[in-house]
Amino acid sequence: MNRAAAVFLSHGSPITALEDDAYTAVVRGLARHRPAAVLILSAHWTTSGFAGVTAAGQHRLIYDFGGFPEELYHLTYPARGDPELAGRAAALIGAAGIPARLDGLRGLDHGAWIPMRIAWPDAGVPVVQVSLPAEAAPETLVRLGRALAPLREQGVLLLGSGGLVHNLYLVNLADKDRPVDPWAREFDAWVAERLERFDLPELMSYRDQAPAPAMAVPTTEHFAPLFVVLGAAFPGERVQTLFEGFHYGNLGMRSFQLQPAAHPKSDKERTA
Repeated sequence: MNRAAAVFLSHGSPITALEDDAYTAVVRGLARHRPAAVLILSAHWTTSGFAGVTAAGQHRLIYDFGGFPEELYHLTYPARGDPELAGRAAALIGAAGIPARLDGLRGLDHGAWIPMRIAWPDAGVPVVQVSLPAEAAPETLVRLGRALAPLREQGVLLLGSGGLVHNLYLVNLADKDRPVDPWAREFDAWVAERLERFDLPELMSYRDQAPAPAMAVPTTEHFAPLFVVLGAAFPGERVQTLFEGFHYGNLGMRSFQLQPAAHPKSDKERTA
């Protein structure tokens, strides 16, 4: 089976579930991967001291947001789980020294079901959600990604759902197209440059090296999935940007996937 992708999505506002724009077109494009299943880590499920793994055969939806149009609370998505995959994921996580617990009751939060609903609207792809260890150091998150990487060789797409720049105290949800705040653009550019050269040590030191980290990442849960995805990279893989830009002035929407690095063509290939 071909190796499945590893993807980081900045999932943006819940209102994305009702929109049709350049960003949602990118998310819909994930369907071309046709994975055997999706293993997703969302900023909206964190657990203290362990990683939770959904083990239900059929998921319920969690509408964990408020103040949005009533239509959002009536959206449905009959997402199937995969208890067998959940068991494999929990075993891999535990073998990496991170305690893991199967959870047969937990549903999918909006950071999981909204991207899934956009990308695979027929709910034909089973999904398992893994929680993020609360306040985990980047090194621990990278280790979590490395633990889950073997599932990619079994056709499981690894999806980290968070946000590259995410500060709800400063975002203006009344104007999606307002000009971008300079501090948000500077932080995004700093991260993008290091993603381009896959400089994981510098990215893990973003608190000390990046511009305006306290404004761009006031809490860590939306940035954390980035490290899990990067940790799941295989040798020779590099970052391919899927989307870049901002909504609402400073809500960073940069999204990417891992793909094998391009190799220079041989002389024979160049002249063919």
